Amino acid sequence: MTMSSALRDREQAKFSEGTGSKTGVSVLNLSSEFLPYSTQKTVTFAAGTTGATGTFKLADVTGLVAVGVIAKCGTSVTGTGTIEVGTALSTAALIAQTTGSDIVANEIWHDAAPDASVELTSVVKKNIVSQDINYKVTTNTLTAGVITFYIFWAPMSSDGDVVIA
Repeated sequence: MTMSSALRDREQAKFSEGTGSKTGVSVLNLSSEFLPYSTQKTVTFAAGTTGATGTFKLADVTGLVAVGVIAKCGTSVTGTGTIEVGTALSTAALIAQTTGSDIVANEIWHDAAPDASVELTSVVKKNIVSQDINYKVTTNTLTAGVITFYIFWAPMSSDGDVVIA
């Protein structure tokens, strides 16, 4: 059990017992640089599967949550496709669309121009989300590369939760 899942379980137990408030916890943490919970998913791109044009789920969202998403490239992405991170209704709302081959090893991707291995913590923008979190590959395929997506989140509704898909 990770530290964040242990904290989440403890807070959920307090909420279920009526002795805590997940909503109160999230409101307190919305003003901090990072949200109290985090999870991550690593994707290895391959043309016929995870790099094909289409929408791919990163995380299941329940209820209403505050979310911040960043990504770190482990192995440079190849291919001429574009990639973005968002929800079904707002496909590029969490990380703006960029050309996959612009994402190279050790860069942090948080906007349309991944270009650095050091970023201010303020680049993690917070959004209120009520749908699953996806990445979408458009125009052409991504043929190779590895990206780890980091999702920071806080519940805003009593059933708010984020679980890696």
